[in-house]
Amino acid sequence: MPDVNVTLAMTQIVPLAADKFDKNKVTPGVLGFLVFAALAVGVWMLMKSMNRHMGKVDFEETPVGEAGAETASASASAPPSGERAPKRADNP
Repeated sequence: MPDVNVTLAMTQIVPLAADKFDKNKVTPGVLGFLVFAALAVGVWMLMKSMNRHMGKVDFEETPVGEAGAETASASASAPPSGERAPKRADNP
């Protein structure tokens, strides 16, 4: 159970603070701006990192007719599970 003095103080201070401010004029203030600015900087850094990582992706779409032949040859040359495939010279 909370301390009686703390409860008594909160019941007396909260109404005083509520009467002091006009509810139509209260703004988030400096702390709200700093939190919003930190979130904006974080999103900007994430977008910058995502663009850098997406630039490294090398995706080449194969024509429809060659897709079946490549799939069959890729599954035949795939290493057994648990082993890693060696890196190719054209794809570091």
